[in-house]
Amino acid sequence: MAVSIFDLERQYAFYGAYHKNKTNVMIHILFVWPIFFAFAMLAAYTKPLLPLPLAANVFPFHEYMVLNWSFVMVAIYAVYYICLDRKAGSLAAAMCLASWIGCNALTQHLGFSLGWKVILVLQIVSWTAQFAGHALFEKRTPALFDNLAQAFLMAPLFVTLEVLESAFRYEPYPGFNKNVKKQISANLTEMRAQKKRRNES
Repeated sequence: MAVSIFDLERQYAFYGAYHKNKTNVMIHILFVWPIFFAFAMLAAYTKPLLPLPLAANVFPFHEYMVLNWSFVMVAIYAVYYICLDRKAGSLAAAMCLASWIGCNALTQHLGFSLGWKVILVLQIVSWTAQFAGHALFEKRTPALFDNLAQAFLMAPLFVTLEVLESAFRYEPYPGFNKNVKKQISANLTEMRAQKKRRNES
């Protein structure tokens, strides 16, 4: 099912069709951002691409604001999320930038010999938890098998939207949540029909 990466409503509905169980949703809320952080931390071990502008030295933690490939990664995510939704996207973008500063701080203090172990543990624990959530509670394969870009690009924003919607009834625009629920229902119907056709063939 091809869905434009700039169509937030359809992307979120696609995601929602794979995340109906509340326990599985909570698992993703807890473990999606650590996966993002681990990738950003791995990229933080690269050398600076550009020197930090002198004006940036006035910011707190400026020594951890290294313009390396980790910065490139989080900048792409941050800009993309803001383009998708100004409010929730700005929150997710702030979390991306905080991850960049945090992972640079860790890499500088831990060094590579310990840092890569932290990255490995974060990845193993987080991915295991999410696969277990799908197997035990959702009773279906994760969305990444049908939409790899969503697993690595959209998931952090989606879990942020999950929290905002649950806690504050937030929606990017009036009618968004209602439209998403209708699309999820249509997606589930289509998935069941596809599964039935595969079983009959």
